[in-house]
Amino acid sequence: MGTETPDDAAVYRLTDEIALIQTVDFFPPVVDDPYIYGQIAAANALSDIYAMGGKPLTAMNIVCFPCKALGTDTLVKILQGGAAKVAEAGALLVGGHTINDNEPKYGLSVTGIISPQDVLTKGGVRSGDMLILTKPLGTGIITTALKGEMVAPSLLEEAVRWMTTLNKDAAEVAAQVGVKACTDITGFGLLGHAYEMITGSGCGITFYADSIPIIEGAADLAEQGLIPGGAYTNREYLSPNLIVQGEVDPLMIDICCDPQTSGGLLMSVPRDNAEDALKLLKAKGLLRSAIVGEISSDHKGKILLR
Repeated sequence: MGTETPDDAAVYRLTDEIALIQTVDFFPPVVDDPYIYGQIAAANALSDIYAMGGKPLTAMNIVCFPCKALGTDTLVKILQGGAAKVAEAGALLVGGHTINDNEPKYGLSVTGIISPQDVLTKGGVRSGDMLILTKPLGTGIITTALKGEMVAPSLLEEAVRWMTTLNKDAAEVAAQVGVKACTDITGFGLLGHAYEMITGSGCGITFYADSIPIIEGAADLAEQGLIPGGAYTNREYLSPNLIVQGEVDPLMIDICCDPQTSGGLLMSVPRDNAEDALKLLKAKGLLRSAIVGEISSDHKGKILLR
């Protein structure tokens, strides 16, 4: 599994029982605290392994950093934050590479394992499946507000809590309830990554706008115009394949297109198992998990937001 599909990571079969999963992700700071930034970047990179249903084994740091301008103490804190999340994932940090750069960037290259029979793909959706989202939306809006110093500390703290939460528990639940299709919500927003799940599948998606979880306070920031440029790009890209039905607040469309950092898993769950999956997720502390839509054979290749 490589560049021919839009999946979250590459998969290479070693034997009939074992396959490697490989992914890489890094980006500039989204918060001011270097330790928290390291945690977020690491959780974001590890997420792609979980989205494929796998277990992370090793990670390598990727660092671009202006040591003379910011000092190595700041870099150390970033790396400590990343190392803490790798350890929490049960993986090993085994090295990495650093270069001088004017803009800080940090992330990980991660290798994991999985049984080839257990790989979760974006294209494994089936008509009748229910869609569960495991984290609330709004991190892109909140970090955009942070740049303008327009976000309350309590709201930022809530966003950070979700961005630093590993998708490990969510992936374990997915394996328990028979999920075959899954992705994590990152730069293309909820609707963008959902669209990747139905491309070529012969299915369509219906989202229930009122059921989609949002970090409390993010909608107020969006109403003030604090929407990242990526949300508009995502919305423009999706517009030919997006059907809005009923009285859906236009801000809700922007929020559903909001680029997320270390977002939750969007899993396609067999209908009979959806309520059990929700209970298991909430028992693991993922209290904002919600059934947000369903897969159908109607409006093939389209997303209906109602």
